[in-house]
This record gives sequence, structure tokens and C-alpha cells, in this order.
Amino acid sequence: MDAQDKGSDARQGPAEPGVPGPRAPLPGPAASADGPSVPKQATSPEDGQRVRAEQPPRDPSDEPRTGVAALSLRYQIGAALALAVVAIAVCVHLGMTFLHVAPPNTVSKKHSETIADWIYPEFEQNWKLFAPNPLQQNVSVQVRAEIRMPDGGSRTTGWYDLSAQDGRDIDGNPAPSHTQQNELRRAWDFYISTHDDDNRPVGLRGALSESYLRRIMVMRLDRADTAGPDGEVARVQVRSRTTQVPPPSWSGEKVSDKAGYRVLPWWLLPEDETRGGIG
Repeated sequence: MDAQDKGSDARQGPAEPGVPGPRAPLPGPAASADGPSVPKQATSPEDGQRVRAEQPPRDPSDEPRTGVAALSLRYQIGAALALAVVAIAVCVHLGMTFLHVAPPNTVSKKHSETIADWIYPEFEQNWKLFAPNPLQQNVSVQVRAEIRMPDGGSRTTGWYDLSAQDGRDIDGNPAPSHTQQNELRRAWDFYISTHDDDNRPVGLRGALSESYLRRIMVMRLDRADTAGPDGEVARVQVRSRTTQVPPPSWSGEKVSDKAGYRVLPWWLLPEDETRGGIG
């Protein structure tokens, strides 16, 4: 029987010469290594807007917190309390300063002691700068001492310019002490306001102002080691030197360039002050 007469189960042998064999199937399209390829579709601006519109809005609570909000509840409460304390302190200070510099009124008279305790000495305001006749003088306070020597003799020192010394300590100092700025000036103002031109006390605070000024002089002399290792300060004498502030060249005003002096009498020191004590 010929090969053409065999059924579909007959084994196909090699093709005979001159007779074409069965055709091989055509190769299909090469598959992509990442999977079946999807035809690309062109996108339009309308499609992008539609996609963005379909996305849900972002919740603000999902964004990271910054500043105070990033702190825990305990620290947030602490920060709020600290800000409240600072705000209250600022308001109280501004109120006290206003009552101190304002003209006398019912509130300032009723609470004068509280206002004074708050203002003095750190927040004192010298409003003479804004007076109709501002200060136009330079006043320096000077002192000299009589030293008692161990052999019974004595010697008198030269004048120590204490105001100039305070000025040198303040010059170039970004944070000078309140003592360097105001102790000597306030003591001298206290003295001249409680004494007349003849250096006699006026009122009950005259002796207090004299004692206060004298003790400052003794401490300053002791710091300078005026008496030396063996001597003692027996007496001190204080004077002020006043000069006029030169006016500006364009004013045409003429002032005296001579210094004026106010010399106080010698003060005998108590025994506990001769070596710089203030008891």
C-alpha cells in the first residue's frame, strides 16, 4: 500500500525525492521578557486631569509635624506655661516702669513701695535727659586720706579721682555692673540733697547720707591699699570737681572752662573703719 493510502496514524517517513514535505508552522511574534506586551495608547491632557481628579485629597494630618506641634503633649504644655510666664513678666515690668515714670497718680501713690522695690536699683530711669534743661555738667567725686603710721606720725595722700576710675572700668565693658555705674553718683546726689551749701545736714537723713558716702570712700581706699601694710586711715576728705560740658560749635554759646570745687570737711573714721571695715 502506498503512503498516500495510509491514514492519519501512519508514520510519516522521510519524504521521497521530488515530493515536498509538510510545511513548518510560521513563527509567531516574539514574546517580551517582562510579559505580554500591551499596545501603547496615546494620552491627552484631559486624561491627566481626569486621573488627578479621581485621586482622593491628601489628609493634612498625614504630613510631618514641625515646631511646637512636633513635641509631645507634656512638652507642649511646658512650652505654653513658659510663654505665659514670660508674657506676664513683660506686662508687669512695662506696667511698673510706666507707673514709675508717669506723673503721680492714685495707683502710683497707693503702690509706691511695691513700684520702688521692683524698679530699684536695676531698672532705675534717669529722665533728666528729657527735661527742659538737661544736665550740662560733668561732676567727678574725689577723696584723699590722712594715714596714721605705726610710729605715731601721719601723712596725707593726694586726691583719688574715683569717678574717673569708674569711667575707666565702664569704658569698653559690654556689661558694666550697677555699682560701677551708679553707686558713687547716687551717694553724692544723696549727700548734696540732704545738706545745704555750708555742708550742714538738712532733715533727718543728713547723718545717714554722710555715713553712706564716708563708708564708700573707706572701701575704695582700702581696695587701692592706700594705707599700706602698716598704716591706718585716720581721716578722709571728699570733694567734687564740676566742669561745664562744651557746647556744640554751631550754637555760639560761651561757657566757662574753669573747674568748680566743693570741698567737704575732714571726717574722722570710727575704729572699725580704719582698716576698711564697714561695720
